[in-house]
This record gives sequence, structure tokens and C-alpha cells, in this order.
Amino acid sequence: MADMGAFREAVTAWAAGGPEGPARELAARLPVRAAVLLEGPSDVAAVNALAERRGRDLEAEGICVLAMGGAMSIGRYARLLGPSGLGLRLTGLCDERERGYYTRGLADADAGRPSFFVCAADLEDELIRALGVGRVQELVRAQGELRALRTFLNQPAQQGRPAQQQLRRFLGTKKGRKIHYGRVLVEALDADRVPAPLDDLLASL
Repeated sequence: MADMGAFREAVTAWAAGGPEGPARELAARLPVRAAVLLEGPSDVAAVNALAERRGRDLEAEGICVLAMGGAMSIGRYARLLGPSGLGLRLTGLCDERERGYYTRGLADADAGRPSFFVCAADLEDELIRALGVGRVQELVRAQGELRALRTFLNQPAQQGRPAQQQLRRFLGTKKGRKIHYGRVLVEALDADRVPAPLDDLLASL
């Protein structure tokens, strides 16, 4: 039986220059109605975690949550999945500094004006601000990484930096850490403290 994971793989292969047939066939069989385009897998982990917290099964709703591998891929994915491709509804998150890439990429792809929700720096920054530095440090301790954090904070490059920036940088220092904490941080949020871009994205689906 076809599943959304197979569709994601087919789209990723198509975007990398592979055939369009498998993605088109799976889109029809599932069926898929919308694509949430995100920069990387940590954003995917956060979106899926919030959906689960709210009792939603996005795959069952025909929504594909997809990591593009960077903001500069937005035009390519919009061409494949939007009005000129599979005809899916497009949405997602973008960082403020990448907004120009999205505007140009979506325009070049003739994708209309889909709603993309903007994070001030990135989603990790939004989550750290929502939880507060102290709570994030508690979560790092609970994940058994307090020693790693202390070692990181003692590096000369981190001296004098705001604590929020230090934590954001720490999450990106080890392969897989950002993905892991994408879920951990969302699961720790109070219901009324979900960052607006993430909250608005899920509400729009």
C-alpha cells in the first residue's frame, strides 16, 4: 500500500532530476492535497510534533510535510508541486532572511501567492524564545547533554553572546541534534505558548 513516505521520497528524487512519474502516480493514489514546504528535517520534526499534540494525522488528511534541503530549493519544489506541477496547495515556514528567496522562487514557479509563515531568525529561535532559556537548559539536562552544553559554552567564540543565541548555536553543533530537539522543544511548550508562525501554519491546514 502506498504511503506518504514513499511520496516524499519520490518527490525528493524528482526534485534531484529523477522521473516525475512515481510522484505523480503516488499523489493520485494516496491522494495528496497539500504540501508543507520546510527548509530542513528539524522543521519537519517540529511541525509533526505539534500536529500529534493536537490529535491530527496530517498524512491521513492528505498533507505531505516535506524538507526541501534549504530555502534556495523553494522555486524547484513549487514548480513540481504547485499549479504547474501536481496542483497541490502549497504552504510552509520560512526565515525572515530567506523571505526574498521565497518571493522570487514562488513568482518564478508561477505558484500564485501561497501562505508562508515567517520566523524571525529560524524556528529553533522561535521555540527557544517561547520556552525561555532556563526551560531549554532544563530540557538539555533531561536529554543527558548538560556536559556537552557546558563544554560548548566554554568555547571562546561563545563568550559574550546572548544565552538565546548560544543555545540556538548549540542545537546545530551535532548531526541530528536539531532534529531531535525540534520535537523535544515543541512537546515541552505550554499550549498557549506555541510560536505564532508554527501555530498559524497548523491552523491554516
